[in-house]
Amino acid sequence: MYEQVADNIEARIRAGEIPLGARLPGEQALREQYGVALSTVRKAMGLLRDRGLVTTRASKGTFVMREIPPQA
Repeated sequence: MYEQVADNIEARIRAGEIPLGARLPGEQALREQYGVALSTVRKAMGLLRDRGLVTTRASKGTFVMREIPPQA
């Protein structure tokens, strides 16, 4: 399930729906939006970090990278 959440967020980033440099909603908001467990959201964020699409800053949130790698 976390892969589906990550894939959806990635698609939204690549489509420009979530702009480069934008802060993503918090974990609780994403949990509610996707109707999944908090652990699923956290795994999805980890996958997006591994893909080079987002970065997480302590006490600040998770942000879309200003430059994203080409789609594989």
